[in-house]
Amino acid sequence: MRVDHVQFYVGDIDAASAEFTEKYGLTRYAAAGRPAGVRSVALGQQDVRFVLVAAGGEDHPAAGFVERHGDGVADIALRVPDARAAFEEAVAKGASVVARPETRDGVTTATIGGFGDITHTFVDRADGVDERLLPGLVPGAAAPAGRFGEIDHFAVCLEAGQLAPTVEFYERALDFEMIFTERIEVGRQAMNSQVVQSRSGAVTLTLIEPDVTRDSGQIDSFLKDNDGPGVQHIALTTTDIVAAVGGLGAAGVEFLRTPGAYYDMLGERLELTKHSVPALRELNVLVDEDHDGQLFQIFARSTHPRNTFFMEVIERMGARTFGSGNIKALYEAVERQQADR
Repeated sequence: MRVDHVQFYVGDIDAASAEFTEKYGLTRYAAAGRPAGVRSVALGQQDVRFVLVAAGGEDHPAAGFVERHGDGVADIALRVPDARAAFEEAVAKGASVVARPETRDGVTTATIGGFGDITHTFVDRADGVDERLLPGLVPGAAAPAGRFGEIDHFAVCLEAGQLAPTVEFYERALDFEMIFTERIEVGRQAMNSQVVQSRSGAVTLTLIEPDVTRDSGQIDSFLKDNDGPGVQHIALTTTDIVAAVGGLGAAGVEFLRTPGAYYDMLGERLELTKHSVPALRELNVLVDEDHDGQLFQIFARSTHPRNTFFMEVIERMGARTFGSGNIKALYEAVERQQADR
């Protein structure tokens, strides 16, 4: 199992497409106008593939999704050897049916419910069929190599009390494994997180729920502004985060800024295996480490009208965790900066 593509439902497909092509450098490799005015655009770079869908009328699912949540991830499609078998097994283990198996143009798809309004479409293709082909979309030239390699993980915000049931669902219905769990406390806020991953290791969901007994924070805000659970951000991998972030910044991507005190304290936390403190400071890149190595990451400022969905860029130097140490380090840096003032 691996991520085949990510489907977004959007209100303005031209504006959404421009965001990913002009700022993130994705290439438009297919497009189609479907019945009733529905439009689709496929964008990609190496193993990153986004399919944007805009409704042509109120009866299309994209219309209701955008009205409730705004633009966002609607489906995380999973490439499997046998879509029909994967669908039947998942449904037998309790997954809800969204769309039964169908084969068109050598591509078999079948869809189940995931979390909230997010679905999972199983995809398999007959031998010789272009791996980017989807029904109704005919791909053109292959997307050239760029800054990104693949999707590292999806960060998912869940309502309080839904973390354990969601983890259990992925373990039962999709044979995922729970590979990481932690509780993060930042000041008077707290959140619980568990990470589930496919047996292949290629599909990773970081699931997060707020602790409602503490002060409300960013997860509570997302759930309110998104009107329910959803994908908060997608992390894209790169082999050189300094070069990638420099290029993205020049293209107009804005990133969250990091207090200077964070870098003043960086030497106390770890010894860098790549890049330099001045380079990271200049670009606001964060660094964390675990027993397996280090990771470098940065979060883009959300351009979503509701300030919900955003992107992350991540470079892994062996690390297998997700940078939770950065949350605590940032908090401590801000505290020290305020104390100095």
